[in-house]
Amino acid sequence: MFVSDCLQINEKGHLTVGGCDTVELAETFGTPAYVMDETTIRENCRAYKRSFEQYYGGNGLALFASKALNCLEICRIVKEEGLGLDVVSGGELYTALKAGFPAEKIHFHGNNKTRDEIKMALESKVGRIVLDNLYELTAVDELAASMGIKASVSMRIKPGIDAHTHSFIRTGQIDSKFGFALETGEAMEAVKQVIACRNIELEELHCHIGSQIFDMDPFVHAAEVMMDFIGDIRKQTGVTVECLNLGGGFGIQYTQDDNPQSYDRYMEKVSKAVKAKAEQLELPVPFIYLEPGRSVVGEAGITLYTVGGIKEIPNVRTYVSIDGGMTDNPRYALYKSGYTCVVANKAGLPAAKEVTVAGKCCESGDLIQENTKIQSPEIGDILAVLSTGAYNYSMASNYNRIPKPPIVLVKEGKAREIVRRQTYEDLIRNDI
Repeated sequence: MFVSDCLQINEKGHLTVGGCDTVELAETFGTPAYVMDETTIRENCRAYKRSFEQYYGGNGLALFASKALNCLEICRIVKEEGLGLDVVSGGELYTALKAGFPAEKIHFHGNNKTRDEIKMALESKVGRIVLDNLYELTAVDELAASMGIKASVSMRIKPGIDAHTHSFIRTGQIDSKFGFALETGEAMEAVKQVIACRNIELEELHCHIGSQIFDMDPFVHAAEVMMDFIGDIRKQTGVTVECLNLGGGFGIQYTQDDNPQSYDRYMEKVSKAVKAKAEQLELPVPFIYLEPGRSVVGEAGITLYTVGGIKEIPNVRTYVSIDGGMTDNPRYALYKSGYTCVVANKAGLPAAKEVTVAGKCCESGDLIQENTKIQSPEIGDILAVLSTGAYNYSMASNYNRIPKPPIVLVKEGKAREIVRRQTYEDLIRNDI
């Protein structure tokens, strides 16, 4: 019935998550509130580890793409489960290090890293810095030289693959702000410059074609293109790149219309393509990295709201207003993203009322979902929006000076706060 196995309906007809009654969670922690199921997160991490063992003989590692959800406790869980970490800013790196995450298992991404961020990554001895452009190449080389070290780097390559997803979250095509383009020859020239640098060691190539992708073929095609490029690099330079990072982007279920593929099927098909290319090109099978983010935490999370005003406009629509909105979930405003909404205290009843869920911001576009079916709502009901574990807290803002919600972690019927709710005092803390 629901998009995630961690969601059930109890004897009261209430929605539960991780064995906790969502109505009781709302009473205890207030609304809006993000709620994450720890068991689901850990099971997803373990699924990736098992797949690497089965299809690559353990010759690989999943790096959790922490931009999906980055806080101290999530970093600790990922560390405990034996995954690596992908960070894209100094702030994400700082959080990971404060959580005790091993720096050698961190890859530092981003399309415009500052010199301060690069220096921080080098001083922290992160496992890999992913070069996105020639400016970063120069900065890493210069900073590494000044520190008397040799930096281990990856290079982000645009393989020219159509990812069959929303245009805002495609990243592998030539017209993208990320990486070096293959088809123009830019990537090969950049590789040669990296190899020529005395203070840089090229250890890896990276690609990422987009997000929320359900079709496996683009992933397979990207792997084949990247293996061909590794072969071309060896022919032209004599250097064999030993690691290949195939990024992330695996789709999850937001609504019943979504049909995500299992991680095992993806790993099986892509691993066959990688191995076949390695044999064809007489290359060693590279150490494989993946960067799952949304698929680790997305379906593990929900957001709880309290219903406020209900506005019926005859022959037009019914607006159901909630005490959150685009400040805690901007994805509908950005992408028209589909979500499943449930009146948590009436979850056992039919979802027969068509409504538009509206946020509280002073903004016409502050909507969470339009023309969606939910149980008949009343003021004071608790509304749950499902599959909000990824890119909701991460993208939250203080627009209209609205404090950010807490994150509540649930596991086997027990709940604890892992990020506190912001207060009004927090909002003015840095004001002068």
